[in-house]
Amino acid sequence: MSYQDVKRRLDAGEIVVIDGGTGTELQRRGAQMDPSAWCGPASLDNSELLTQVHLDYINAGADVITANTFASSRLMLTPAGYADRVEEINRVAVEAALRARDLATLTSPGRKIAVAGSLSHMVPVAAGTAKVDQDRLPSSDELANAFGELANILKDSGVDHIMLEMMYEPNRVPIALNAAIATGLPVWFGMSARRATDGRVISFDQHQEIELGEITKLIPKSGVDVAGVMHTGAELISDSLDALRKDFAGPLSAYPDSGFFEMPDWRFVDVISPERLETFYTEWISHGAQLIGGCCGLTVDHISAATRTQTARNH
Repeated sequence: MSYQDVKRRLDAGEIVVIDGGTGTELQRRGAQMDPSAWCGPASLDNSELLTQVHLDYINAGADVITANTFASSRLMLTPAGYADRVEEINRVAVEAALRARDLATLTSPGRKIAVAGSLSHMVPVAAGTAKVDQDRLPSSDELANAFGELANILKDSGVDHIMLEMMYEPNRVPIALNAAIATGLPVWFGMSARRATDGRVISFDQHQEIELGEITKLIPKSGVDVAGVMHTGAELISDSLDALRKDFAGPLSAYPDSGFFEMPDWRFVDVISPERLETFYTEWISHGAQLIGGCCGLTVDHISAATRTQTARNH
């Protein structure tokens, strides 16, 4: 099985490559982002393009690809008018990733590609910003129902594991964790950070200053195979990995973003070069990272840089 192969490699201390941004890559290649649900609904009309994005990442060396389900919970799709298509949208997204894996293994039968289902705690975002719309915050019950529904759809659709992404808000994190762990699938935990006005590296939350320790202490002692830092500026990741290591002993992951978000579009501004990112990959490995890749704004060229780092390290 693909996931078991990835886990075996991690247990052996090897470096594993994760894919780059999926939603932002769809946007970069011409797919329309939804004003309410960002990249979630884009899977419906762009399944072939989505498969190509996944395939391009695999061909660049990615060992793990992530289905385009980050913004596809009922919490995001209902305001966009897709309340009756939640399962369909997520199944299409997972099928696109599975199809890419099948195509890749036809030409390279020895490749073992794990397909992850992304589960974030994303809630409605104010238009033109990256900030949560405080007037539309769901209740705890609504969060639990939506995350549980999505986690089960991902499992039933055939993902190998669930990647919790952009975990940064201490009330929503445990609800997302519980939903993921309840599936019985392997779970990876990805937190996000930002810099406070005084220079400290803190949780990504835009409305309050939350210490990273408030997030890392929520990771359970069992039930999470990998934890890491993602959707975070490259210059913040080493400090964030050090904070994470205080509460998590397993393999660490690091996959940054670059550019910035203004709902519903990603702004590809001052995107880090693949060559500069390569130097960061080496730095993060020295801080314990074993899984390296990219998030929003990062492309196939950046994943090629991760693969170069992997090759140099593993051999």
